[in-house]
Amino acid sequence: MVGVEVVNVNDRLNVKDGLNETYDVVVAGGGAAGLNAALMLARARRSVVVIDAGAPRNAPASGVHGLLARDGMPPGELLERGRSEVRHYGGHLISAEIGQVGRDDGGFTVTLGDGRSTRGRRLLVATGLVDELPDVAGVRERWGRDVLHCPYCHGWEVRDQAIGVLAGGPMSVHQALLFRQLSDDVTFFTHTTMLTAEDAEKLAARDIAVVTEEVASLEIADDQLAGVQLVDGTVVKRTAVVVAPRMVVRADFLAPLGLRPVEHPSGAGTHIPAEAAGRTDVPGVWVAGNVTDPVAQVGSAAAAGAAAAAQINADLVTEETRQAVDARRAQPSN
Repeated sequence: MVGVEVVNVNDRLNVKDGLNETYDVVVAGGGAAGLNAALMLARARRSVVVIDAGAPRNAPASGVHGLLARDGMPPGELLERGRSEVRHYGGHLISAEIGQVGRDDGGFTVTLGDGRSTRGRRLLVATGLVDELPDVAGVRERWGRDVLHCPYCHGWEVRDQAIGVLAGGPMSVHQALLFRQLSDDVTFFTHTTMLTAEDAEKLAARDIAVVTEEVASLEIADDQLAGVQLVDGTVVKRTAVVVAPRMVVRADFLAPLGLRPVEHPSGAGTHIPAEAAGRTDVPGVWVAGNVTDPVAQVGSAAAAGAAAAAQINADLVTEETRQAVDARRAQPSN
């Protein structure tokens, strides 16, 4: 084969997780999307590095739910298993933040926060997002425990309990209706917002109580959520509270490439737009997981990483085949 280097993946199995000068693919972000992409790429015999800052969004949660054969597994354990699998196939894992990314001849230069750098022929961004929580005392302290946002991730665990939904975004009424499927005792706190007549009718039709007084804080007793305290001092007893955080992607380092977050159509926050398989408008750059789909759960984020990896590998194969054809044509005729 002319112009194509064949590397035996077994030669890389025992390589320590140091940073090489160049890779086929640099993966930014080591959550479900980034790790599953790296796994697919390494199995395709691609050199790949995952650069991860070590701040997973779901760290406060006790378990990952709705993921077939892994339901209830602690998030940290799931990620460690994923990292082990990536290493098994020769992938590298680097614990660091990305400082900046720039385009170079035929790829991208990635500079880490500690000054080290590497380059990749392709770049996959799976850095996820940050949840901006409502500014209500107690929300951040209880986040991921009895302050929740996703009925599919944590709804079963609070079924039949007294659930409060704290308004704060365009998804709040929708959340209340979804959690009503899990409990007959749901109270909607308008807080600092106003209900439309249509939304008020929907809540009333589903027997969801509405409290219009502004919320002051969450009441905690014996390290458990006890209720929602209003500004007038009244406490509405609740054992779980649902909020709608604004979801802001971690992607500022992409600005030099011309990729900037924009508002997601749902109004839930920001995202990096991309085609279905993750290809962005910038040639050579793909995205996967929450950085492009804010509502993606662990399973769908992992699947998106796999889909993007397959597209990236196919793109590299196309490039390598073109180079091989050009090299063959350039050979002198016998």
